[in-house]
Formats: sequence, structure tokens, C-alpha cells
Amino acid sequence: MLVVDTHAHIYSPDEKRYPPIDKPLRPPAGKGSLEHLRRESRANAVRAVCAIQTSTFYRFDNRYICDSAKANPDWVAGVGTLDPDDPHSPGLLEQYVRDYGLRGMRSIPARDGKLDHPGVKALWKKGADLGIVINVLIGREKTAEADGLLKQFAGLRVVLDHCLNLKAGPSLEPTLGDVLRLGRNKNLHAKLTFIPTGSAGGYPCADMHPACLKIIDAYGPERCVWGSDFPCELWTPKVSYSEHLRIFTHDLPLKDTARAAILGETARRLWFPRLAG
Repeated sequence: MLVVDTHAHIYSPDEKRYPPIDKPLRPPAGKGSLEHLRRESRANAVRAVCAIQTSTFYRFDNRYICDSAKANPDWVAGVGTLDPDDPHSPGLLEQYVRDYGLRGMRSIPARDGKLDHPGVKALWKKGADLGIVINVLIGREKTAEADGLLKQFAGLRVVLDHCLNLKAGPSLEPTLGDVLRLGRNKNLHAKLTFIPTGSAGGYPCADMHPACLKIIDAYGPERCVWGSDFPCELWTPKVSYSEHLRIFTHDLPLKDTARAAILGETARRLWFPRLAG
């Protein structure tokens, strides 16, 4: 079965070449590099990965993502993040796609907190023109704005990162309701990375399984993808890389066809069309 990891953050050990921001969020020592990700991928039979710009470490400096994607086009799809308040960002996105082979962009609200913002729309339009995938990172307070953008850019392929950050507790059901409502937009895909980050416990994080299954049922497996939250030592400290993958290979009661779509086939269609089976 093809397995693609659609959510990995990478950190260069060479901080002179790729300097972090002030007060960066650091992984444990020796964790989070592209080489570490390669080892985890090989150990778990993961064929390809989406490397998501690490904004908590580099903010809008996409050089490590760009260089890593260009050097490893067979197994790394780079997903950058650009400043929606900077009018040069659409041009930079075009440059990153042309010169470094980036295959996606992670979209965030503008400085004023708005997702429905001219700078965000300019980046989505450029993404549509370039034929790349837009990942959108928002909380549920941006649901209405996201719904409007999804309708305005109905031909653009969009991925909902972390499904509005679903978490066990009193906010779970209303947030899940918003995720399901957004899923009525057929260009939206659900990134099912929230099980270990939202769970109140450790592996197998059973308290988040029902919400995940409802999303899969509503979106369809052909619009769902798995991602590891690498480096798990930082982002999912109670669940290892292999355990996170095992939730989807063994613990969730999925049909084989659904499992294959979520673990690899949907991601192949979105980011890796030339990846062999």
C-alpha cells in the first residue's frame, strides 16, 4: 500500500545557513531535520512526504523548504508559507514553484486577523493559476470566511490543516460541526492529523476516533489524507511516528479501499501525480 506523509515540519541543523526567528519553538536536540524525516519514512515504509513550512521556527523564510524540495523532488513536496500582507508574496510564490518545484502553499489569515483579505485572495488566485494545492490553517472562528473563499475559488484544490484543530472536550462537537459544514465544498480536503494532537490520552487516542470517522464519512476517503505531525517528539509527544501511522493502518475500522485512499492515493493525486504505485 502506498503511504504518503502529508504533514511534516523540518528544521535544519545548520542555523547559520538557515537562521531561526527570535524565540523559535524548537524540537528536542537532534530531531526534526530532513535526514531524521528520511529515517522515519524509511522505517515506516512511507514513500513520500509533504514538508510544510515551519512558521514557528522560520516564519516566512522558506529557504530550507525550497532547498529541500529542489534537492529531493522524488520524495519531498514543499509547501511554503507567505505573508498575505506583503504585496510581493504572489510573485514569490510563483518563483518558488518555478525555481524550486514547490507544490503547495499554506495559507494563514492576514495581520488584521482576516482570512477574507485581499492579500489572502491574491495568493489563492496565484495558487489557482499555478495549479498548486492550498493548505489553509485556521480555527473555527474563521469558518464563515473560509466557506466564502472556497466558493469563490471553487476550482482550487484546498486542504484543511488539522481540521480546525479538533480537540477532545466541550468544543469537540461544535468544531466538528463546522468541519462537516465546510466539507460541503467539494474542493476541500480534510487533513486527518488531529487524532494525537486532540486526544486527552496517548496511543491509540480512541477518544478522537469517532470524530475522525465522521469526517471520513462526510468528505469521502478520496478527500482525506494522513499526516504524521513530524517531528512527533515535539508535536505529538505522547504518540510516536509509527503509532500515529498505526492508528490509520490498524486501529480505525476502515475498509481497505478507504485506508488506501487516506494513506496515499489522495495525496498522490494532490501532490505526487508521477509517484509510482
